[in-house]
Amino acid sequence: MSDSAPSPDPSAGEPMIETRGLTKKYGELFAIREININLCRGDVFGFIGPNGAGKTTTMRILATLLTPTWGEAYVGGHSIYTKPKEIRRTIGYMPDFFGVYDDMKVIEYLEFFAAAYRIDGDARRKKCDEVLGLVDLEFKREALATSLSRGMTQRLGLARVLLHDPEVLLLDEPASGLDPRARIEMRNLLKRLRGLGKTIMVSSHILPELADICNKVGIIERGELVYNDTVESLLSLLRKQLVIRVRVAESQDQAAESLRMLPVVDKVETVGDELHATLQEGSRDPSDLSAKLVGEGYRVQLLAEKEIDLETAFMTLTKGITA
Repeated sequence: MSDSAPSPDPSAGEPMIETRGLTKKYGELFAIREININLCRGDVFGFIGPNGAGKTTTMRILATLLTPTWGEAYVGGHSIYTKPKEIRRTIGYMPDFFGVYDDMKVIEYLEFFAAAYRIDGDARRKKCDEVLGLVDLEFKREALATSLSRGMTQRLGLARVLLHDPEVLLLDEPASGLDPRARIEMRNLLKRLRGLGKTIMVSSHILPELADICNKVGIIERGELVYNDTVESLLSLLRKQLVIRVRVAESQDQAAESLRMLPVVDKVETVGDELHATLQEGSRDPSDLSAKLVGEGYRVQLLAEKEIDLETAFMTLTKGITA
């Protein structure tokens, strides 16, 4: 295997993660098969798939904790085969579940790992304080690590992997098992890390967590990537017919019948206090809808395109089968 990464695409940013034909087999079972991913500095990659699809296997290989059956992977330009120590200095890997030590305070827990990263003296305390502030855990610095809630424990785990200021973060289901408030806090924290220019690969099977923080997305099923591109490209791929949300002040049923008469409209559905008008394939201009309704005297309160979300995309592209 080569110990240097291929020449980067000059039109892209600095390459930080690249896999080529990455495959892991257990007997006749493929945990992952021919995984090809390319991430540049600052990319936030949402790795989406059902439990058992191969997300954790891929991340463990990138973290040099698992050797692939074949294929190659580079992190920060270093090969997983020849430069594992350099990769471990480059990454911060947060597994989906991890333990904390009994009878150890939060600050002691961080200082222990900072010492393991050879951060010494005043710099160690300063760095621990810095990451506590980043994950909003300053008020728990003297608490026992084992006393933290699940959400706070996840934030502590993230603080730990940030101690050595890694360029790449591999976060395996960071919001798994969190309550709604804790998931929102974790999502906001990931946005802050994105703002710091980190390259982030974050896996999840809870899609709304990733929709507004990722610029790239990979959908994996049965160990194979069924989609790997930008979020915008994915949504455009699925948006073959434009759906327009319409709300009128009165006579909703009659307004629906009026819209159905338009040649540009394929169908109209009632969803709560809205009408969802699907345009004919290829039609992108909803102006006929507003002209029709206003011309017939309806007071239009809303006329907007219905956005496709990652959850819709996921359900469209996958069958719910694991490896």
